Order: sequence, then structure tokens, then C-alpha cells
Amino acid sequence: MEESILKREDHDTSSSGYFSGTSDESTMRNKKTTRFSEEEEVMEITLDIRDNNATIQDIRSIEDDSTDLEGSTRSGGKLVSKLRKVTRLAGLRSSSIRLGGQTAPKTRMRRLDRSKSAAAGALQRMHFVTQNVTDGWPAVEKRFEKLAVDGVLIRSRFGKCIGMDGSDEFAVQMFDSLARRRGITKQVLTKEEFREFWEQLSDQEFDSRLRTFFDMVDKNDDGRISKEEVKEIITLSASANKLSKILDRADEYSALIMEELDPDELGYIEIEDLESLLLHPTGSATASNNTQTQSSKLSRLLSQNLVPSKDTSSFGRISRGLSYFIEDNWKRMWVMALWVCICAGLFAWKFVQYKNRAVFHIMGYCVCVAKGGAETLKFNMALILLPVCRNTVTWIRSKTKLGAIVPFNDNINFHKVIAAGIAIGVFLHVVTHLTCDFPRLLHATAEQYEPIKKFFGDKKPPNYWWFVEGTEGWTGITMLVIMILAYILAQPWFRRNRLKNTNPLKKWTGFNAFWFTHHLFVVVYALLVVHGVCLYLSKKWYKKTTWMYLAVPVMLYATERIIRAFRSHDAVKIQKVAMYKGDVLALFMSKPHGFRYRSGQYIFVNCKSVSPYEWHPFSITSAPGDDYLSVHIRTRGDWTSRLRTIFSEACKPPTGDESGLLRADFSKGQASSRFPKLLIDGPYGAPAQDYCEYDVLLLIGLGIGATPLISIVKDVLNHIQKGGEEGSSGHKKPFMTKRAYFYWVTREEGSFDWFRGIMNEVAEKDRDGVIELHNHCSSVYQEGDVRSALILMLQELHHAKKGVDVVSGTSVKTHFGRPNWRSVFKHVAVHHPDQRVGVFYCGEPVLVKELRQQSQDFTHKTSTKFEFHKENF
Repeated sequence: MEESILKREDHDTSSSGYFSGTSDESTMRNKKTTRFSEEEEVMEITLDIRDNNATIQDIRSIEDDSTDLEGSTRSGGKLVSKLRKVTRLAGLRSSSIRLGGQTAPKTRMRRLDRSKSAAAGALQRMHFVTQNVTDGWPAVEKRFEKLAVDGVLIRSRFGKCIGMDGSDEFAVQMFDSLARRRGITKQVLTKEEFREFWEQLSDQEFDSRLRTFFDMVDKNDDGRISKEEVKEIITLSASANKLSKILDRADEYSALIMEELDPDELGYIEIEDLESLLLHPTGSATASNNTQTQSSKLSRLLSQNLVPSKDTSSFGRISRGLSYFIEDNWKRMWVMALWVCICAGLFAWKFVQYKNRAVFHIMGYCVCVAKGGAETLKFNMALILLPVCRNTVTWIRSKTKLGAIVPFNDNINFHKVIAAGIAIGVFLHVVTHLTCDFPRLLHATAEQYEPIKKFFGDKKPPNYWWFVEGTEGWTGITMLVIMILAYILAQPWFRRNRLKNTNPLKKWTGFNAFWFTHHLFVVVYALLVVHGVCLYLSKKWYKKTTWMYLAVPVMLYATERIIRAFRSHDAVKIQKVAMYKGDVLALFMSKPHGFRYRSGQYIFVNCKSVSPYEWHPFSITSAPGDDYLSVHIRTRGDWTSRLRTIFSEACKPPTGDESGLLRADFSKGQASSRFPKLLIDGPYGAPAQDYCEYDVLLLIGLGIGATPLISIVKDVLNHIQKGGEEGSSGHKKPFMTKRAYFYWVTREEGSFDWFRGIMNEVAEKDRDGVIELHNHCSSVYQEGDVRSALILMLQELHHAKKGVDVVSGTSVKTHFGRPNWRSVFKHVAVHHPDQRVGVFYCGEPVLVKELRQQSQDFTHKTSTKFEFHKENF
């Protein structure tokens, strides 16, 4: 009700303000009376005020000394609006309406907590202005000028103008409620009208926000919300947040809200009921607040340490950044330095050696550079095999202490670095031969040629073709062509088949092209040995060192391939298959005899029905203590798509409480012959396998990247159940982990079905709270955004009543939006001072930089030491 409607009568007896009456400070009780006039009607209202609660004692008309409260309430809700205005101006809230000891039909006596903390918490749940609109009216005004047509803003552009992009339907609903409140029926707004809308949406008062939200739901403007209106706003909110599960169960959830807020079954709820839902925190929230209170002092001290340094000098910033870089990369640095020194030493040795030989006087420094490049090439061709000897690397990192100084996690990256070194060596060797020393040899005089006859023959080579047709020539050119082809197809752009469908080269790229060209290395190594034996300038066998470089690495790699071939000979038995949303296939297999692994490791999977040659790596999602082996495979390419198609043909829709879109379960007595045979190879080491060496774990998974971390969570749980015995993975290292935090961020609500059983199992069995689970659905707008406000209320209500989250379908409540990683690290640092925290991230590279920076910052500025490990898919 606007202020202008309420008119205070001159015969009020109060000395000041809107109320008159006496006050007793000792009892904190006041009876205050005031009168209102609207047109011809004058009413007197008496309030009984105790602390922060106001009860209406009497309402009567001055003309006839009586009033029909029930009838007044039905007549458009005007009287209720006046009472609300009175109590708001008094800084109070009426929690009940009484008349001469009798109660109006809605007989709920509530004492709502309107304390500062409660109101502030409620305010945080409902922001009509999104966080990306922070410049206030000037920025919005510019956007209005840009979007307006002939000076007015059309209804469909309202959401974009206020910064609510991507939720046009929700924004239109807001537009309609604001227009309805002002009696606007047109579909456009002038700048003045739009500014009124903006000022109401950006109002920071709790009552204003509550009224705005209530008006959105109350479409017929009768001051009451029916079940159908609740269902409509649930449907609208679920659509805006892409929550199909809530959308499908809108009837059930609207009935739940009505059951909670309308226990008298009157068929409607009022604004006070909606307010109670906002102001009453859930038990979990209260517990969280208590925890925050207990650690608030330490948190404040920590915040002071985490204030960014005000050092403005370039030297200070550079030195600090350099120290961070060295601390994070010292293992890589010393390995790279050693590799560069060896390559430089070999190059220099050959360079000096050929500078002192007779050919130098004809070919000059060209032959020195060519031979120096060839020496580094031989060394790198031998070295490049070692990082891909997966069994050897896994054994070394698991059985020795070398992992403390050698970055085994970067084995594939080092493989790529060596490939770059090979490319440099090939360039130096080939280019200097073809463009420098061979031309100089062809143009040498007879006198100059005389000292090198013993290398090239009595007759001087007549032309370039002489070099090409020789064994040294054609072997070198063939190797060069294969290397270039393999190098190009190994690039992510081609290996992941990112070319457009219209590109004619698309069918020649992809994993198959990468796999086959890479396996031409057998030909390359055979040609390299031949090329190294048939040298022009070295005739003695012990100076032909190519085979010496290659002998041990090639034998080691060959042994690895033989072991892998024998180990992967027998097919595993399929026990269960499940298809999930997000194109995820879950395979549960029998564990091969003697198969031992650690959580965080991975296996290679081969399906001959898809391709007899392709082996693809997948993280193990089962725990070492489980009696089965499981992997979760996301469809991202041709091979995984065909695998999913083959298995889906043998599955059927789930029944009962089973999860997934399609399933197939087999008991021990059943056969799974209709499934294709799978071969596995492994396990192999991964960054996450060393989790048990840390006091505290911070596990962060992005999408399907949660797979290796889920295995760790299950292993920690198994260890807890065994009461501190040796880890269930069977390793001899002590199990140091006493606390684990798991953060899973995914875009789709259906993703939570992947590990729903594990989440519920952890929540049920982890009675000591060792494992803290945090699910984040990034498709839902951040907590505090009005578009997710009702979803949050529904989530808390449903979880409090039934113990199940409405988004994930598990007992673990889902957070909305992405985590604030600085707050996450701060939370861990506050609760675990002077401890080592292993931060394990698995997923897309997008978060690597931020998580590494947070780990460095909190390590340097707190007593907690964070050690960051990553695994990118």
C-alpha cells in the first residue's frame, strides 16, 4: 500500500510517531494505538508489542465500533497491507492477527526470527540483480539505450537489459509481476518506468525482495498463493536451471510445499508463510553456522595473512613469482636441465670431433652441425621409449622412493619434449646435409676431394641423386616422411578429430590414424639401425654407435609389450552394465585372479568387436577392497561411441530404485554371452595413487574427471570401516589419511546418477564425518540468484523431511554454481593447521592454473602445506 493512501488522523494521542500509548521499559511491553483513514472509512488499530513481536489486540471502525476482519481480508487484502505497513514502519512484524481474543481463519502463531543474522541469511538467498551487474543504474541505463526501440524497451528484452541473460521466460515473469503491481498493461516500458522496475529489483530491504518474489508467484494478485501457482513457479525455476528431474516431479514438490506451509489445508499460503520458509534455517545450515562461529577467530587471523601483498616493486613481484615457480616445478627443472646438458654435451663432443677430421676442410662447419644433431638424435630416439614403458614406470614409482625427486606424473609430457628434441636433431642433421655439406662436396676440386676418397669412393659423386639412391639416402628420407606424418597426426587437433565435417582430411585423422602411424616406429627403428651402420664417414664397427644407444631401451620396450600381450589374453566377465545421462557407460567386471591395484590408477580396455587394435585408458572407479572392477566411460569419440552402441543393444530400462537409462545385471549363475568380450591391461600408475601419503585429501573432480577420485573416496571409507588397519589396497605404506574433502563439479544433474550408490554409502557409513562430500551443479544459478531461490527452499525442505536431495537424488545436498576455490582452501587451512594436504585434481585443464595458484598461496601464507597434483583428460 503506498504511503499516500494511509492518512494519520489529527486526534491521535501519541506525542510522536505513528503510535500512541504507554510504555513500560522494565517489561519491554507496549500497547500502541493508531487510526487510519481511507476515503470515508476510519479504523483504529491496537497493537500489543513484546520484544520484537507484535500482536494485534483490536481493530474497529470509528463509525460503527466494529469490523469484520475476515471480510476485510477477503476484500483484496487491503487491510492486511495496511497492517503490514504499520508494523514495518514500527520496525516490527505481526506474527498473528487477533480480534478480541478470537483468531482469524489462518491460525498459525509464529515467532519469526527477524534478527539481523536471519534476515541477512535470507537476503543472500534472493538477489534479483545478478552478480555480473555491479555498476548500478548508469551501466543499466546504457544497456537500455542500446536495446530500446524508439525510446521504449519491449517486454522480451527486459531480461537482457537487467543482466538476466539466458532466462528469458523467467525475466518475462518478473516483468509481468512488476507491471501488474503498477497497473501497467502495455508490453513496453519507458525509461522512467524501467527505472522504477530497476530500483525495486535492486532494493536491499528484505521486505521489498520478499514482496517482489511473492508478487511473481501470485499471478492473480489476490494476496494468496495457490498450489497451481506454486507448481508454475517450480516449473519456471526448474526450466531456467535446466533441472529436468524437478520439472518432472513438479506436482509432488508443490504438494510438499503446500503441506509444509498450509497445514490447515486452506488451499493457499500467504506472504508470512513464504517468509517463514526463508527465515527458518535448516538443521544443516545451523550446524554450519555453529562451525563457522567456532572457527571465526582463526578464520579472521587467516584472512589477515591472505591479504594480497602491497609490494608494488617489479623486483618483488618477479622474485615472489619465481620462488613459486621453482617450488612447484623443481622436479621438472632438474630433469629438463639434465636432459639439455646431455644433449648439449653430445652435440659439442661430435662437433669438436669432426672439426678435427679431414672432411672439415671441404664440408666445413656444416658437417660438424650435421653430426652433432645426429648424435643427439640417436640419444633421444633411445630415450623416448622409456617414458612409455608403463609397467616399468608404475613399478618404479610404487616400489621405490624415486617419486620424491622424479616427476613420474609427467611421463607423457616428457615423451613429447623428447619428440621435440628429435625434431630439432632431424632438422639440424637433414638441412645441413642437403643444403650445405653435400653441395660443398659436389663442388669440391679434385685436389680437395683427394683426402676423402676413402669415404665416398675414388670417383667424386656426380649429383644429388647419388646420395638419394644410396642406402644412407633412401633410409633417411623414408624415416623423415614417417616421422613427419606421425608427428602431425599426434597433435591434439588431428588426434581428437577436431576438423570440420566438411574437411576432406577428417576421415584420415582421429585416434586410429594416430595409433597406426605411431606404431610405424618399428619401421623407423629398423631403418635407423641400417642408416647408422651404412655411414659415409665411419667405417669401423665400434664407431657406429646407433645400435649401442638403442639396444637396451628397445629390449625393455619389447619385453613390456610381450608382458602386456600375455597379461591381456583372457577376457574379463561382465557383471553389470549401466547407461547414464551425459553419454556415460558404466562397466562392472569380474576382477582377474591376482589383479592388484591402488585407487587412482587406470587400466587399458580393448574391445575386439569395436577394433582389434585399439586400447584406451580409463580410470578405475572401484576400490581395491571391492570384489569387482569398474570403469565409467564417457562417449567422446568414434571408439567410445561404438562401444556404447554395442552394449546398449543388450540392456533394458531400469526397474525399481536402479539408476541409469539402461541396465543389465547378471548374477553369478547367469551368463553374459550376448555382451562383447573385453580385454584389460594394467593397472598403471597415475598422479592420484599416492593419496595415502597425506594427512588430509582435497579431491576435486570436474565432470567425468571424478572417476579416479571416487575410487579414493571408497578406499578411504573401507579403511575407516577396518578401524585403522593397513589400507584396503594392500600396500605396505602407512595409511596416513585422517580427513578427506571431495568436490565434484558437473554441468548436468543427470551426472550425479553415475555415483549415486557410492554417495549414499559414504553418507550412511561414515559416521565420524571423515569424508566431506560436496556436489556442485554448475547449470544451476549461483546460490542467492532469485532464479534458484525457490529451488534452494525446496531442496532444504525436501532434505529435512526425506533426507534426499532434489537435484542429485542422493543424501548429499547439492550446491548451486561453481565453488569459490579460495573459500574452499581457506576452510581446509583453518581446520588443518600444520598438516600436509594432498590436492588432487582430475578433469579439463581449465581449473589447473587457479588450483595451483591457490595451493601456492595458502602454502606460503599459512602453516598448512598444500601439494597440488593434476591429471587432465
